[in-house]
Amino acid sequence: MNPIKLTYWSQLVIATASIIALSPITSALALSKLSSLYTSNLSYSSDKPVLADKSDGGAVEIPVPANFSPVKKPAFTLYIWQPGGRISEVTARISIKIKYGDKYRQERFLGDYKYRMKQKANFVNGFKLGDLIVVRLYDTTNRFIGYSEFAVLPENTVVNLILSANPTEDQVVRTFYGADINNDSIVDDDTTKYDYFTQVNHQKVTFLSGSENINITQYQAAGFSQVPTTGAYPIFLNYVVGKSINILGSNLAQALTVPPGSVTQLTQIQENSSFELGQLLSKYRRIGVAKGIKVSFSDISKDYWAKEYISELAAMEVIGGFPDGSFRPNAPVTRGELAVLLQKVFIKSKIRKAIAFKDIPPRHWAYNAIQETYAMGFFNTLGSKKFNPSQKLTRLDVFITLAKGLNYKFTGSTDNILSVYSDASTIKSEHRNFIAALTENSIIVNYPNVKLLNTKKVATRADICALLYRTMISNGEAVDFPSKYTVKI
Repeated sequence: MNPIKLTYWSQLVIATASIIALSPITSALALSKLSSLYTSNLSYSSDKPVLADKSDGGAVEIPVPANFSPVKKPAFTLYIWQPGGRISEVTARISIKIKYGDKYRQERFLGDYKYRMKQKANFVNGFKLGDLIVVRLYDTTNRFIGYSEFAVLPENTVVNLILSANPTEDQVVRTFYGADINNDSIVDDDTTKYDYFTQVNHQKVTFLSGSENINITQYQAAGFSQVPTTGAYPIFLNYVVGKSINILGSNLAQALTVPPGSVTQLTQIQENSSFELGQLLSKYRRIGVAKGIKVSFSDISKDYWAKEYISELAAMEVIGGFPDGSFRPNAPVTRGELAVLLQKVFIKSKIRKAIAFKDIPPRHWAYNAIQETYAMGFFNTLGSKKFNPSQKLTRLDVFITLAKGLNYKFTGSTDNILSVYSDASTIKSEHRNFIAALTENSIIVNYPNVKLLNTKKVATRADICALLYRTMISNGEAVDFPSKYTVKI
């Protein structure tokens, strides 16, 4: 490996511990645990959106409906109200902290939106249970007047942000939200509701534990319930209850630190406005990621076949470019390099013990990643207990590594599935089921000819990005960016 590559991949290893994505196994365990918490019978109200009564308070578990399916992508509808004042319009700056494992990726900008009071907008397609949505509120002169965060629920979420009568002076926001499984823009009856206050003071926001010191009359009106004494927070926000946090961190994205409208146009909310997460992530990626994260590269054109996959993995800090500003999409990938990327993408239960590879001493730059991913079920030994970290990988090597390590399954006939490939006859019998499983799960991306697997071709950095990102999509852990080179049955 040349010095430039060694430096680059060594940096990836250092970052591994903090940049990990949720695996399908972890997701299943989490959903199983949350499903056991759900005990309510769901019913629906046909009335206008109201704030439901809440007699108790404190941290509240996120219930998962018995009929919840990860295939149904969570989404949210955002309303902004001011029952006790006369503000006609505000700007809502929306951003997201994407959940991975038990951590969150760095905050990303999703746009500035002009709201008239009582307007709503829908944000759909690509959100996950536990993703945190951040809303910063500004008046028409771009004065900062409020802040809130809420966690996305298992299915559609209806969120009401209620402003004080004079938000330029009293920068307290009431956040009330809950499940809207029937998508009628009303918090469903007989389900858990979350109700709490946030207060801004000198660029810090405090997540209040209760409403004792708040003039609650300005948050009450006909159709709104009584303000709770104790705040009811979702479990994902437990860590901030009663605490103050900085609103403007030193590494925030450019778009989150300037006045609304400075680096991008304001979006006027219209009747039935709807926005897709994937489109927002792509649209604002250049100005919407944290400082120090590079998502554009000198050798990746805007119409490059794997651009969205490369840019999104770069935004997640899974992969990066080189010091000269390039990405080198056609550079080969070695077994050691793939181990580092796999460790940064998947959290997966260990199914076997790590072994002491003769050619991987503890000081090796990829030692931890190789030990971890081997224990997860990725890779095999290459004779005499050697790993051979510098060996370049073929596309077939990567296919089999992913299919075995992630235990992908398929239904139907192997021959029928593989008939989409014009070079299917070159696939050995011992590999056919693995490739059929990847195909049925929409993992495989073939460029430039979607019908050619090219199993003997050396896998490039672009190939690896496409395949890894497709696995994240199939597991519900990433937003889908459609590509004409993705194999479809």
